[in-house]
This record gives sequence, C-alpha cells and structure tokens, in this order.
Amino acid sequence: MSSPGDVPPEILDRLRAICRGLPEAYEEPAWIGIRWRIRARTVAHVYTPDPERFPVYARYLVAGEAPTVMTFRVPLDDLLGLTADGFPYFRAPWGPNVAAAILGDHTDWTEIAELVTDSYCQMAPKFLAARVGL
Repeated sequence: MSSPGDVPPEILDRLRAICRGLPEAYEEPAWIGIRWRIRARTVAHVYTPDPERFPVYARYLVAGEAPTVMTFRVPLDDLLGLTADGFPYFRAPWGPNVAAAILGDHTDWTEIAELVTDSYCQMAPKFLAARVGL
C-alpha cells in the first residue's frame, strides 16, 4: 500500500508533459503530493489522499485503495457542467472554483490537458496566458 501523497509515476509523467508546455510553470512538492504553479498560484495539485483522514474521498476508492486526485481551477461558468455527471469529476470542498478529477486507467488525458491549460490561463498573468499555444 502506498503512503498518502504518493502519486503513481505514470500519472506524474503525463502531468509533467502537460505542464512543461505552460510558460514559466514550475513543479514543487506540496504538503501532500506534487503541485504545479505559476508565480505563487497553484495551477494543478495531484496527490493520493488518506480517505480515513479526508472522508470526502472515501466514495472514490479504487479496488479498495485511495484514489489519485488532481485539483485545478475551473471558470465558475463551467464548474457545474464539468461536475454535474459525477465521476471522474467533482467539486473540491475548498474554493468556489476548484474542481477535482479522479485519475487512473479511465482518464481522458486530452481532456485533462485542456483542463490544466485552462486552469493555468486563469491563474497566470495575462501576458503569460496569451503565450499558451503559440
């Protein structure tokens, strides 16, 4: 069993590839897991929470194991549409525009790349966000 915060290397590799293309974004260890930031703002945070300590995650167990979760920012206008169908997305219990995705074999990495990029564009200074996709 992995310890809380451990993120499977294949998920980290995918997220690193996405975040590498975001101007001036950087990776750092977080209080749990890994996060990507622009300046002092978090764009995406990936971790494996302890469902006993954070019961909100208990319903997302995968084969009895804690899920790998990524939180990110979503425009308020898009949040309800993204989370309305449930799995793999839900509203994170902090921040009005924070969503979470359960990552795993089912993950649509093209969609995750779009969501992380959108989160970056919300958090980055406008001149850096304008460079995305150039």
